[in-house]
Amino acid sequence: MMERPPPPLLEAALYGPDLPALERFYTEVIGLPVILRAPDRLVALRTGHTTLLLFDPVTTREAGGMVPEHGASGAGHVAFVIEEEARRAWRRWLEAHAVAIEKEVTWPEGGVSLYIRDPAGNSVELAPPRIWGGLGRDLLDALAAHPPPDR
Repeated sequence: MMERPPPPLLEAALYGPDLPALERFYTEVIGLPVILRAPDRLVALRTGHTTLLLFDPVTTREAGGMVPEHGASGAGHVAFVIEEEARRAWRRWLEAHAVAIEKEVTWPEGGVSLYIRDPAGNSVELAPPRIWGGLGRDLLDALAAHPPPDR
């Protein structure tokens, strides 16, 4: 048993070779605002009270940067929580942006996830609030009570 609470997640990363295409997808389709750009290396996006980092995997594996070398190959995964009643509007939005729904999963806890792909092939899930023991509901409620600042 831990003597202190576990730390909350501050950031997560996805990798892809075409940062402008990834930035367009996550800003125009998903709706995330940009916090920071480092050309040819990364784009940082606000996701509520956390950050999604988009990296070029080649440049992040180069030595000599401010942070240790890192990178990934192959498709990663990220999930965003959406209200269940918003799923129909998300379908229309994705269709309007020519983004195909790859798969739909109905969960035992209730609700349906929509799975799509970003331009780098990463799996992007639009998940219902009920999965993971209602963790998504907790997140949405926390954001409603304490909205992130406009920056």
